[in-house]
Amino acid sequence: MKRNLSVLLAALVVWASCPTARAENAETAGELVEVSAKASLLMERETGTVLYAENEHEQLEPASVTKVMTMLLVTEALESGTLREEELVTTSEYAAGMGGSQVYLKEGEQMTVRDLLKAVAVASGNDAAVALAEHLAGSESAFVERMNQRAAELGMKDTHFCNCNGLPAEGHMTSAYDIALMSRELLGHELIRDYVGIWMDSIRDGAFELANTNKLIYYYEGATGLKTGSTDSAGYCISASAQRDGMELIAVVLGSDTSALRFASAKALLNYGFGGYTLVDVTPKGQLPQVPVSLGEQETVSTRLDGSCKILVARGDGDKVKVQMETVESASAPLSAGDRLGTLTITVDGEPCQTVDLVAGEDVARLTYGGIFARLWEKMAMQAE
Repeated sequence: MKRNLSVLLAALVVWASCPTARAENAETAGELVEVSAKASLLMERETGTVLYAENEHEQLEPASVTKVMTMLLVTEALESGTLREEELVTTSEYAAGMGGSQVYLKEGEQMTVRDLLKAVAVASGNDAAVALAEHLAGSESAFVERMNQRAAELGMKDTHFCNCNGLPAEGHMTSAYDIALMSRELLGHELIRDYVGIWMDSIRDGAFELANTNKLIYYYEGATGLKTGSTDSAGYCISASAQRDGMELIAVVLGSDTSALRFASAKALLNYGFGGYTLVDVTPKGQLPQVPVSLGEQETVSTRLDGSCKILVARGDGDKVKVQMETVESASAPLSAGDRLGTLTITVDGEPCQTVDLVAGEDVARLTYGGIFARLWEKMAMQAE
């Protein structure tokens, strides 16, 4: 048996949260967004909602956008303590021999993880990427194995990496959708934002200047990252992120004919997203309900929401959302924190669009026989008074 604990929250239409609405919107989006590329995609980061997509699963060369995954693995190693930003990395002959964009590392040269990561994020250094990969995994090939394993974990079904920097290699492919997935994961780490949002900086004690290859960082309002790439075979590519009014978008563009078209296409996608949508937090205000517990060391258990209640809504539509919370009538001990006790459901026009579990906020042990007797005695004493 369930009980109703709340009714309407803010009246907001969750247009992009519902599959049918997303599909209908995609049909008209192409008329509003001018994208010149082989493939493209626009994703809202918090919810992972795709707002626009064209050829998003076509396998294409990503060029240096590959380094999103390289930066992800390095960032995860830093956050886990496996790697330290001040740690020194010694450049191998192989790393120093990388072509394309580079920071001209010399064999035997030592540089901190911090400066190498900066060289990857800002200047797209192929040599810096390999130096980090070798230092972390022992060899580039071992690091690439980790890249492909991480890609599989993220659900990147269109992806196979052959190197850590995106230099042309047979079979080195991904898709706009997969790039959005790994970009979303990377942006979930606050540490990397100190790198990918840099416009200009330097390494080697100021002797070597770095300028971000992503020009949107300089001129697009709210730009937060993320990574460019280009080769003759891949064309001009970018995974561009920007944040406004609490909503962050990821625009992926693959295979543009020129650098200018790449940036213009990314800008058009971002403009479309910011112009048409907003991210709203519909988390219930105040304390969440307590649920009665039978045969527990405490008579009630606190609850919490197991997930985000932020939803993507279309601008201008504000009267179709309802939010309802339901819990079980009671729960039996023992309980563990995280045990499901109810749901918060968001509907649009009566159609469910998003649910968030309501779970136990703490452990509740089961009463012992002595505890049961003591509680009964206490209640009898109170009644006698």
